[in-house]
Amino acid sequence: MSSSQPADEEGQQKKRAPWGVMALVLLTGLALIRNGSGEFDIGPPQPASAAAADPRSPSGAAAPKPLPFSVADRVQIPAIQVNAPVTPVGVAPDGWVDAPPPEDPNLAGWFTGGVTPGEKGTAVIVGHVDNQQGPAVFYGLGSLKKGNRVQVMRKDRKTAVFEVYGIEVFEKANFPGKRVYGSTGVPELRVITCGGGFSKQNGYDGNVVVFARLVEVR
Repeated sequence: MSSSQPADEEGQQKKRAPWGVMALVLLTGLALIRNGSGEFDIGPPQPASAAAADPRSPSGAAAPKPLPFSVADRVQIPAIQVNAPVTPVGVAPDGWVDAPPPEDPNLAGWFTGGVTPGEKGTAVIVGHVDNQQGPAVFYGLGSLKKGNRVQVMRKDRKTAVFEVYGIEVFEKANFPGKRVYGSTGVPELRVITCGGGFSKQNGYDGNVVVFARLVEVR
């Protein structure tokens, strides 16, 4: 897969698709990321059943006000030692959400059809779990726990800090697009990579999804 080319912020803002359009694309049962090799003795960690998303779990602090539009620049997840640049990605010609070039293992993608991280709504960041050389940027995503933080540095030099409130793996054939991508009315983030079982014929059969909400702006 190829990734979309970066553009100026005004151009990105004009191109954002309505969330309803995005949900229609993603409810077809298509998966986000298809390039994982999976050919390792030990596969990537998978979420524990206790990590299922519970939006009622409070963070313990008042939610910050939503931020204005600004493109994601870098994502950091200290708990799994992720520190990666972010490139804009769109929808591929075949209807799948595009992914960053698999040749670069330490690169994530922000989906331009949704809001930017920190805006009101649900922003989406995707990345590969592995490539032909080994583990990639989100290999450890399934090992996250509730309460872990995801930090997204934006082009406006603000950092949106999100707290994880759920980590789940969903079958690609039954991917709950509305639940994953729908707006909750507050700034949230989804971080997604491949997961579940693996076969050489079909690749990974699921996607690991991290649910997180904005708790701090730096």
